[in-house]
Amino acid sequence: MAEIATIARPYAEALFQATPADQRDAALAWVDELGAIAADPQIAQLAHDPKVDAAQRFELIASVARTPLPEAARNFLRVVIDNGRLAALPEVAHQFRALRNAQGGSSDAVVYSAFPIGDAALADLGATLQKRFGRPLNLSVVIDSSLIGGVRVAVGDEVLDTSVRARLDHMKAALAA
Repeated sequence: MAEIATIARPYAEALFQATPADQRDAALAWVDELGAIAADPQIAQLAHDPKVDAAQRFELIASVARTPLPEAARNFLRVVIDNGRLAALPEVAHQFRALRNAQGGSSDAVVYSAFPIGDAALADLGATLQKRFGRPLNLSVVIDSSLIGGVRVAVGDEVLDTSVRARLDHMKAALAA
């Protein structure tokens, strides 16, 4: 989807530049939420309905948000809707996160686990992974019962798979050879 990425880039860059450095984490929270709302199929269907005007789209999305949107978020959302770029909002959120990470020298890491991970264990895992990948990581956990046990970590295009499923697959391949 190079086209959506191309459309989203100026919005993400403008938002990043307009947001003071100490408010970028808060901006990331609301732009992620707006991106998730815009990605919802029912919202997308309403957004493309010619009978729904820009003010109605704005009110719909603002009312679905979990918390009241700050003024900057409301203004940003109005610009996106007025320019007919609501479909690009999830990609704007993705690119804004990438810009914030690049500025801070960190990366997003998704930890896939067969079971929930406690806070203490996640902190220990995070410290180990930061040493392994050589940069600060923003961890998020996704439960994937197909792993059976262990974890699979994705940081950008790098994957570290220590799951039981991966070990079984390696054993299967070795026995089949």
